[in-house]
Amino acid sequence: MSPFRVRPTISLTGVNIRTSLTQVARGFAMGTADIVPGVSGGTVALVLGIYTTLIEQIHRGASAIRSLLRRDLRAAREQLRSVEWVWLGSLLVGILAAIAALSALIETLLTEQPVRTSSVFLGLVLGSVVVASKLVTSHRGRNASIAALTAIPLFLVLGLRADTHATGVEAVTRPWWVFVLSGALAICAMILPGISGSFILVMIGMYTEVIGAVNDRNIPILAATGLGCVIGLMLFSSLLNWLLQHHHDTIIAAMIGLMIGSVRVLWPWPNGTWTTTISAPSGDVLMPIVLAVVAFAVVVVIDRLSTTTASSGD
Repeated sequence: MSPFRVRPTISLTGVNIRTSLTQVARGFAMGTADIVPGVSGGTVALVLGIYTTLIEQIHRGASAIRSLLRRDLRAAREQLRSVEWVWLGSLLVGILAAIAALSALIETLLTEQPVRTSSVFLGLVLGSVVVASKLVTSHRGRNASIAALTAIPLFLVLGLRADTHATGVEAVTRPWWVFVLSGALAICAMILPGISGSFILVMIGMYTEVIGAVNDRNIPILAATGLGCVIGLMLFSSLLNWLLQHHHDTIIAAMIGLMIGSVRVLWPWPNGTWTTTISAPSGDVLMPIVLAVVAFAVVVVIDRLSTTTASSGD
């Protein structure tokens, strides 16, 4: 039985303009979530009741690509025909529209309000820790140990990450293959409820670079990141599905550990996500705390909505 409670798969027959526009709106909501660390597009898909269908369509598309690489043209053709391209394409249009529309705002906030923006991200991720912890259904003591064994090394390793300039210019210029790997890692997180792809980019120090590339319309970087997304879906979608089916609690516990360890990057003081140095709150303190609490509450409320939606569809 699936660990996620979702509404029954929606019918994909009789697609028309109205349903396509609705799908674009759903995609915009998912894209808005995906661009903000801590809120998962997969969680929004759960709220909207399309998560099961989305995973099914991604799996079909990834299977077709694998068949093409094996030169099994017959299987690839059949798998491609099974994909509901209008449904999936409309969703993708909405996601890309949200990313294009909001990337400049996020980049500006990171540069001009690093402490307050980072506090929002911190609240979102801590809220996601609470949401994800509810997905662990057994052996809580053992899985708490797994989370700790993941969080502590990550916290220490992130301290070795090169800090970034407050001007928003990355201290180190990344080669193209780093963006490929970043895209592959982020896309896998984006399809998991409770885990944010943007959070993964923040954790590995690539969030500002990818957001900057979107805002600057840097085609080579965007192409490399997009290639990584395709590779990630192709290679890892089936693996993630298998791991979640056979080792669900262990995988979720490890992801919780990743989120907890990422606090080193997300801690607002002294200068938000631009540095992994941690200091006591000073200067602008009250408003960042308020923003963190509000962001935390937003994630918890979204999770409550997804649970209510799933229950009403049972």
